[in-house]
Amino acid sequence: MVIIITGASHTGKTMMAQKMLEIYKYPYLSIDHLKMGLIRSNNTNLTAKDDDKLTIFLWPIVKEMIKTAIENNQNMIFEGCYIPFNWRDDFTSFYLKSIRFVCLAFSDKYIDNHFNDIKKYNSVIEARINDDYCTIDKLKNDNQFVIEGYKKVNEDIVIIDDKYEESIEKIMKMENNNG
Repeated sequence: MVIIITGASHTGKTMMAQKMLEIYKYPYLSIDHLKMGLIRSNNTNLTAKDDDKLTIFLWPIVKEMIKTAIENNQNMIFEGCYIPFNWRDDFTSFYLKSIRFVCLAFSDKYIDNHFNDIKKYNSVIEARINDDYCTIDKLKNDNQFVIEGYKKVNEDIVIIDDKYEESIEKIMKMENNNG
């Protein structure tokens, strides 16, 4: 089983992957680690701010890693925001039957009511050196972009509107029932 966790920035993708690791013992790959490894090793001229270009650059690598995990009957979690909206187009039904997809996004209401919490927990798993770019408007724009993009291709999105922990626990229970 491969689980893909994606969504907007600051929604808790890495935290969810860590929880799944602890519960299911599935290893996970943070696509951010792959991104930074490629950037720091000078294997690309892209920077951490080149999100759209990074998706085009990273996805071909990640999708082949997913295929390899499935072909080897390995359980693995892939986590990050560099999953294209049309990701399913890159897999045949053989692969798709072994993939679970989770997309996290915040509603505008949640961002308005919980912005300080979002900022407070921004480094709960991975340290963010500089988070000054994270503003209410940027979060709203990023989350709306993710919601609209995945809705256009009929993907299910977990939109966190009120109680964050309850939303995450609901996903964890669904995965437990599917696992």
